[in-house]
Amino acid sequence: MFSSSVADAPLIREPLHAPVAHLIRGGVVEGIHYGSVVVLDTDGKVQLQIGDIEAAFYPRSALKPVQAVAMVRAGLPLDGELLSLAAASHSGEERHIAGARRILELAGLTEDHLRNVPDMPYDPAVRDTWVREGRAPSRLAQNCSGKHAAMLYTCKLNGWSLDDYLDPAHPLQQAIAEIVEDLTGQRVAQVTVDGCGAPLFSVSLHGLARAAARVTTAVAGTPEARVADAMRTYAETASGAGRDVAALMRAVPGLLAKDGFEGVQVAALPDGRAVAVKIADGANRARIPVAAAGLARAGVDPELLTEFAGEPLLGGGEPVGCVRAVRALDPVPLGVCA
Repeated sequence: MFSSSVADAPLIREPLHAPVAHLIRGGVVEGIHYGSVVVLDTDGKVQLQIGDIEAAFYPRSALKPVQAVAMVRAGLPLDGELLSLAAASHSGEERHIAGARRILELAGLTEDHLRNVPDMPYDPAVRDTWVREGRAPSRLAQNCSGKHAAMLYTCKLNGWSLDDYLDPAHPLQQAIAEIVEDLTGQRVAQVTVDGCGAPLFSVSLHGLARAAARVTTAVAGTPEARVADAMRTYAETASGAGRDVAALMRAVPGLLAKDGFEGVQVAALPDGRAVAVKIADGANRARIPVAAAGLARAGVDPELLTEFAGEPLLGGGEPVGCVRAVRALDPVPLGVCA
C-alpha cells in the first residue's frame, strides 16, 4: 500500500499557508487561522490538501509515535500502558510520573539519569495542585519524561552511552532518524532541539501523515502495530484525563491521534486514511476542529465528531460564536455556530 522508498528532504522555505479556520462571532468572521491540512485516502494518495503540505516543518510531539516505533525496533520491550507513555505528551498526573519511574526502574536507572528539562505538570489543575503543595519542577513531571525514560532504557539494552543520549550523533538518535525517514518516506530536512531537549526532525506535513498511516496499517505484532495498539488502548496515558486527543481516540473506533505544540495534529485509521494539520500561528483552539473536519472529509461519521467541531466563543457568558473549519475543508459544518 505504502512505498518504502525514501525521497529527498522537503524544501526549507516559508510555508504557503492558507485559511483553515474562522473565528466567528455573531455571524461575522472576527479572525482567521491560517495553516495547512492534508487528508490521505486508503491508498496513501492525497484526497485533499489546503495550504502547503510539502514544505519542511517541525512535527513537534506529533512525531512521538514514530520515535517510539524506532525504540521498539531497537529492542525496547515495553507494551501496553508503559509503551503508550513512551509516546506520550502526558499531563503530569501521578500515574504518568509513576509510569516513567517504572520504566527507569526496569532499566536499573533513576530520575537522575534523565536529561529532559525539569518542569511542572502540563495539566493546569495538576500544576496548580503542585504549586499549592510547594512541589518543585521535576524531570519526571515534565510532559516528555516517558519518552526520555524509554530512550534511556533503549540505550541501556543496547550498551549505548547514557549521558549523551540526546546528542543527534548518538546511536539512539541516529536510529530514530533512520526510522523517521523510513516511515515518512523522505529525508530529514533539518535537525534542531525540541522543548524537552531531544533532537527534533523536520519533515513535511505530507510525510507526517504518511508515517501515521504506516503505523496504523502495520501487521499485528510489528513495532508499529504495538505502538498504535498501546496508544489507542491507553489513550489517557498518551495524553491525560480530559485531553482532547484522548477523547478523539475514544470517539472514533481504531483512530490513532497525536498532538504537538505549535498547532500540530495527526490522526490515522487502521485502513490508512490519515489527516495531518499544522496551524500557522500555533493556536491550539484551531487544531482539533480543523483535524475533525479533515477526518469527516476522510469519511469518518460526522456524528462521531460533533463534539470536536470547535469551542464556543462567549459574550456575556453566553455562546455567541465559535472556531470553525473553513468551508473548503468542512462544506457541511460539523457544529452549529452562532
